[in-house]
Amino acid sequence: MALNNSCDTSPVPHGSVLRESAVGAGAQVLLLALLGTAVGLGPVGWLTGLVFAFATWAVLSRALRRARPRAFGPANRVTLGRTVLVGGVTALVAESFAGAPPGPLFVGLTAVALVLDCVDGRVARRTGTSSPLGARFDMEVDAFLILVLSVYVAAELGPWVLLIGGMRYAFVAAARLWPWLAAPLPPSTARKTVAALQGVLLLVAGAALLPREVGTGVVLLALALLVWSFGRDVRWLWRAARGRRAPQDRWAWRDRRARQDRRDQPTGQDRPTGQDRPTGQDRRTARVQPAARVQPAPQAQSAPQAQPAPRVQPADSAPRPPAPPHRRRRCPPLPLPPPGRVRFPGPVRFPSASVPDGARELVAG
Repeated sequence: MALNNSCDTSPVPHGSVLRESAVGAGAQVLLLALLGTAVGLGPVGWLTGLVFAFATWAVLSRALRRARPRAFGPANRVTLGRTVLVGGVTALVAESFAGAPPGPLFVGLTAVALVLDCVDGRVARRTGTSSPLGARFDMEVDAFLILVLSVYVAAELGPWVLLIGGMRYAFVAAARLWPWLAAPLPPSTARKTVAALQGVLLLVAGAALLPREVGTGVVLLALALLVWSFGRDVRWLWRAARGRRAPQDRWAWRDRRARQDRRDQPTGQDRPTGQDRPTGQDRRTARVQPAARVQPAPQAQSAPQAQPAPRVQPADSAPRPPAPPHRRRRCPPLPLPPPGRVRFPGPVRFPSASVPDGARELVAG
């Protein structure tokens, strides 16, 4: 398995983070010792298990140095424990080719590893420790477990079962030749479901609990689901590489067309009016040229007082509307006196003939 992660500018991981991979290798050796005591693990199983433990330690340490996480995280610890179980399953499968079949211990270790596959993701989401390193670590452990199970089932049903385990690695090798296959894929529940079903179906077929014909049908179902999932992803990547719109961008062409129409539309004095305004088809085919203007006639030398000829507007252009008049500032209205009797500051004298009797009483009051 390979864990490729992009480098960042975070500090070098602490020694405790790097020691996690060494702890996993030590747990792998301890599990091999327990299996040797329980089922009599031979040299082939021991050698396979030790090679797996060393490879896991080396690859994981390299990935931690490149990703430089601040902490290993509980979800990665769950995945590391599942890696130890996958190493035990690998040793039992290798021992089965040199001796007796692994039996119930093989089924138990594989079942626990498959159950833990559903635990590490939930732990990462609940603790907020999801990371690209953890996702890649989990994916590579799943792919290797499916490869080991397909090798075990292929010994009973035929080499065609190896297509299930080798499809993931064939996809990675093809991405080296066609880089567009290495583009990131959108999240998909169907992809995760199919990947989880592969291990379950292979374990059911390899447990020798079903007749051979039924086991063959179960493995064929797993292969069909895997081909459908990979074909769906390859089609999406091919459409994205060819410049075709992804499903979420299928209406982006309308925005580009509207922007192109706005660029082609004339502005200012070049904008036509009335029936001369071009349609959408005209704007896409040719840009509207500005209206022609008649230059003033040159002044004659014998008539120095002659004025230049006025500009002549073309007949097909509409006259420009007059500019709106300047808005005057309106003064605020004067405050009105409060309702009631009007009182003057001093005595007011009115001619007796011009003031009615009611006004005299009002002023007197």
